[in-house]
Amino acid sequence: MGTTEVRLREITEENRDAVCALRVRPDQEQFVASVTQSLADAAENPEDEPWYRAVYAGDEPVGFVMLSWNVPPGRPGVLGPYFLWRLLIDHRHQRRGYGEQVLRLVVALIRADGGTELLTSYQPGEGEPWPFYRRFGFELTGEVDEGELVLRLPLGQMA
Repeated sequence: MGTTEVRLREITEENRDAVCALRVRPDQEQFVASVTQSLADAAENPEDEPWYRAVYAGDEPVGFVMLSWNVPPGRPGVLGPYFLWRLLIDHRHQRRGYGEQVLRLVVALIRADGGTELLTSYQPGEGEPWPFYRRFGFELTGEVDEGELVLRLPLGQMA
């Protein structure tokens, strides 16, 4: 596809402003919170075991990903153990395969950690991310969490 390969990097003082400046298209804002809001949510919800990284293509930040990472079973209000909480690709870098590359990296990390499935959810509406997730292999669970449809990706079936 000719796309630069993406890497996940920790967010540091040096790159925080550049990562926080990433934005989705205005019509996508209803589906994904900003990086700044995501970092605030992570700080406010340590029980969700937040794990997040900046997404880089070469030396340029192009996105952000955040998961609940290996949450102990039975923790109230937390879907898991692995839950894709946020996936944001900057509007200038969309439709280049970066989102799919990020999911592949995350899936490999979860598998290496012993995980067998990845959950996520989305708010239904015009321009929703369901087609993207369906193409990747996610399936609807039939559950609804705070108005969002819950999706499951079994990790045993992907190449």
